[in-house]
Amino acid sequence: MQEFRPHVLCMKQSDIFRDNADNCLQLAERAEGKPAYKRYSRMADAWTALATEQDWLDGEIPPVRVSVIRDARPLPRSSIRV
Repeated sequence: MQEFRPHVLCMKQSDIFRDNADNCLQLAERAEGKPAYKRYSRMADAWTALATEQDWLDGEIPPVRVSVIRDARPLPRSSIRV
């Protein structure tokens, strides 16, 4: 029988992914040998990337950061290559 965990029901999906990344980092710290360490570290990186993407999908972070250039002047025609 599965244990009821009410705190999991109200967590954001991205937070669950970050918890998974933390678990992988803990496993990496206890890993015996370089291959296992690298494997758990890569898994942590993947979970972190998924969390960031989920935040984007949920609208919590902007899709692209745009910087606005004020008083921009057009390039002279001589500097434009075709």
